[in-house]
Amino acid sequence: MVEIIAGKKGKGKTKHLLEKVKGDLSKATGSLVYIDKSQKHMYELDSKVRLINMADYTLETTDEFIGFLSGVISQNSDIEVIYLDSFLTVAFIDTSDGLCQAMEKLDVISEKFGIRFVLSISQDEAELPDVVKARIIVSL
Repeated sequence: MVEIIAGKKGKGKTKHLLEKVKGDLSKATGSLVYIDKSQKHMYELDSKVRLINMADYTLETTDEFIGFLSGVISQNSDIEVIYLDSFLTVAFIDTSDGLCQAMEKLDVISEKFGIRFVLSISQDEAELPDVVKARIIVSL
């Protein structure tokens, strides 16, 4: 399952994402992973949550990012949820088609490995493709 928190930059998406992590942590039986473009929120996350700073890795394309995600998943079969802050940035997505293709790949990964993805996307709900709108859980 892929869930989305959408809204323009500065609307509070990360705050909602961090609250979701805290809420999920209390009932999680598996591992939680938080992927971001920096370590800025390191101290806001519980030490049980694995933080991955994408700035540490030399990725340049969406396909490389999806491959990276697959590598993370292959190293820990207990991952229950992956939170992706600043999704469009960390996944190198700059078009609606690119976003739809990435969603399809995340769906396949989610289904195959039983992992839920929660993404923050810096776009207004009205600007998103219909297939993406159906996954929005918070719109700011």
